[in-house]
Formats: sequence, C-alpha cells, structure tokens
Amino acid sequence: MEFSEVVRRRRMIRNYDPDRPVPAELRERILENGLRAPSGGFSQGWAFLTLEGADRDRYWGIAAANPDPKYVEWITGLRRAPLLIFAFAHKDAYLDRYTEPDKGWTDRDEKHWTAPYWYIDTGMAALLMLQTVVDEGLAACLFGPPADKIGQLKEEFGVPAGFDPIGVISIGYRAPDKRSPSLRRGRRSTAEVVHRGHWGRHDV
Repeated sequence: MEFSEVVRRRRMIRNYDPDRPVPAELRERILENGLRAPSGGFSQGWAFLTLEGADRDRYWGIAAANPDPKYVEWITGLRRAPLLIFAFAHKDAYLDRYTEPDKGWTDRDEKHWTAPYWYIDTGMAALLMLQTVVDEGLAACLFGPPADKIGQLKEEFGVPAGFDPIGVISIGYRAPDKRSPSLRRGRRSTAEVVHRGHWGRHDV
C-alpha cells in the first residue's frame, strides 16, 4: 500500500471480528515498526505490554468494571479486539540519558526540557503501529484506560514504578463500526492551522 493511502485510510476503529486473531507475525511486525520511531538522544524511553487471550480478559475485567453508560457500546466493540498493546513512557530513561557525557547536562532537572519528550516519542511509536496496522489490512484504535483504574492495572500486570501509561491500542480485523460523533466537527483546513512566516499569515 502506498504511504499516502495508509495516511488517508487510518481511522480509529472500535469494533472487531472476535473470531479472527491477529497472526503472530503481524503482531511482531507492528511492534517492530513502532520501535523505529525517533526518540530524543535515542533514549527509547518506552515500553509496550501485549495482552491477548486470558491476559486481555484480565485487562477488561478491571478497565471495564462499572463503565460510564455513554461508553458501553464502544467498550463492547473494543473488547472484541484480539490484541491489545498497552503503551508506557519511561521518563527516567530521558533524564538519565541527558546527564551522559555526550549530552552534558549535570542534573536531571525537568526544566531543561521544552516538552516531555518521553510522552511525545511514545506517541510517535504508537502512531507508527497504527499506520502499520492499516498497511497490513487490520484495524486499530488508540484509547486511554480509565484514569481511576491505572494503579490497579499496573499492579495487576506488574508494571514497574516510573512507567506512565500513554494509552492502549486495540488491534484486530474490522467489524461494522459506527463513526465517532466527534467527526462531525470536521477536519480543520491547512489554512486554519498552518502559519507561514508569522502567526497572522496563512496564505501560501
């Protein structure tokens, strides 16, 4: 598939065929492509927890307990995904990396950072996974686990301290799906969001 087509076809899909597992070779390709993402100082401060079968059920047993009624339909579809990839950012990997001799900072103060690249880089890795999913003819959705369940989820799956959840990617073969009502907002145009040479200048 041409890259431009992958970009155009990427969508957040929230319903999957529960009878079609993700082949192991595709799962590994998705993960390996995600690890090609750039990272500040090549810190690679990310980690990914794959959940399938009974492990996936354990995730939903916690995350989907007492759901908000307005999300029940979407959760029902998401639960059919045979593969979940839980993405985490590891801030300490960056703070430690930039005190090494070739970077030159003498402390781990976060004030050195213009933005939290541990989150940015993990997000870019997740996007490469989402694009790989499309290229392989699968479907996916990146969603956030309930904030009040994070501690329980980390404990359940033995996630060490210092690894912050970025989101979960559900992956599988697409089933009939409703479009998100948020799409009614429409995609903002280049003219609205691109500034050329000065913030008030939008023309090409």
